[in-house]
Amino acid sequence: MNSSDILGRQETAAPSLPLAIELRGISKAFGTVQANKDISIQVKAGTIHGIIGENGAGKSTLMSILYGFYKADEGQILIKGIPTIIPDSQSAIRAGIGMVFQHFKLVQNFSVLENVILGAEDGALLGPSFTRARNVLADLSAEYDLDVDPDAVVENLSVGHQQRVEILKALYRQAEILILDEPTGVLTPAEANHLFRILRGLKAQGKTIILITHKLREIMDITDHVSVMRQGQIVSSLETSETSPQDLAERMVGRKVLLQISKSAPNYGDEVLRVEGLTLHDEQGVERLSDVAFSIRAGEILGIAGVAGNGQSHLLEVLAGIRNAQGRAFLKSEVLNLTGKSANAQSRRAMGIAHIPEDRQDMGLIMDFMAWENMGLGYHNDPLYQHNRWFMNNDALLDETAAKMDRFDVRPPIPTLAAKNFSGGNQQKIVVAREIERVPDVLLIGQPTRGVDIGAIEFIHQQIIALRDAGKAILLVSVELDEIMSLSDRIGVMFDGHLMGVKDATQTNVNEIGLMMAGIAPPQEGII
Repeated sequence: MNSSDILGRQETAAPSLPLAIELRGISKAFGTVQANKDISIQVKAGTIHGIIGENGAGKSTLMSILYGFYKADEGQILIKGIPTIIPDSQSAIRAGIGMVFQHFKLVQNFSVLENVILGAEDGALLGPSFTRARNVLADLSAEYDLDVDPDAVVENLSVGHQQRVEILKALYRQAEILILDEPTGVLTPAEANHLFRILRGLKAQGKTIILITHKLREIMDITDHVSVMRQGQIVSSLETSETSPQDLAERMVGRKVLLQISKSAPNYGDEVLRVEGLTLHDEQGVERLSDVAFSIRAGEILGIAGVAGNGQSHLLEVLAGIRNAQGRAFLKSEVLNLTGKSANAQSRRAMGIAHIPEDRQDMGLIMDFMAWENMGLGYHNDPLYQHNRWFMNNDALLDETAAKMDRFDVRPPIPTLAAKNFSGGNQQKIVVAREIERVPDVLLIGQPTRGVDIGAIEFIHQQIIALRDAGKAILLVSVELDEIMSLSDRIGVMFDGHLMGVKDATQTNVNEIGLMMAGIAPPQEGII
């Protein structure tokens, strides 16, 4: 059977564009959870095909089947019209498929060159492999704008450059079909724009791209076709030009979704948190925060914008008790120690400060722990969870976890499932539920909707607004400028460890905030 035979039976496939991939009737279950159900998709060669859906909709599972990580319970895969069995990733690579995962598969202390040839060596002697790889990488870097130093150690590269290494690995293995799973979830806006230039270049060279994402703007900007998944099934497949962000959101969630955040004017209360002269030097003596000063009132969201790596992460960690720093801080006029034994996360929680960290997997969860165990992290001394002085009341924590999973729509709602088995967005919901439902006086939030689908974004935003309307103070850090602009009552901008200024959200705009992100200070009279 060839591709022309298949195209003759498919109404949606243009005769001039053969199919790079066809999935027919793919189904996959994990125990009682049906991850994929009778899925059929056609991906035309030389196009960018988006697959969009809520977290837990089955997108990553489907692509893991295509890449050989999972074996489908039912169904058939055709590559260029030829039925193909893909039992493992090596078979996928031989079939011309490469995959860039949301969480990169790189050896951090290896060089770029070593990572690229790992598993694709020409023989026992590595010298010829390195020579060949260096030449091939030079050609690929020039052709696809993937400029990366082959001798750089991966752990010293930015996230955006590490992603380029993953793409180079796939191209080095002669991938004609490239799958990217939530590729911009950890990228700055500038890095995301550069990635899209790379993808357009790959498409121009005849490569086929499958883009898994939950970001509607990305789908509209870069894809030719889009397939929408909901609850493990394909609910729509259409030309991107025939749809809109609102239409896609409704298809994804199965109901109307508010793409614009609805909130009332702030009802400011007393000052809750004040920071003065906050300065931080890291372990190498590099200044990460320089004389930072601001305050947050009750009933207020102070958003902190900035390109990643300009001090926002360090600011959150200092206030959360993870790092020591110089300067002064006050919580409701009480001194908040920035150094010493009391400057720790447990003390912060006891004082009414909760923290949703930027990296849920590294700092928010223990991935091998079950959901109910993660729900108690940091709050294990709560009397509600104490059976007696020696043992925790696990049943109480299990019951509370089940209730929180229901309220926050965590899928699947199984408290005994390990955190690593939830999708990224549902992992985020577990962390958000644990911290927000404590109703803290101050909530520190880093990247609240990173890697989260549109329905979950709407829900998390509503929870943040509800906490603000309950008179709580919120410090929000996000690289998503749209999120900062729409959620914040006031907006501060970090650049090179300095707070460039704080603006009233109703009296500024994206252009002004963007200039501050580039290190250009606003007019002095605009600072409040």
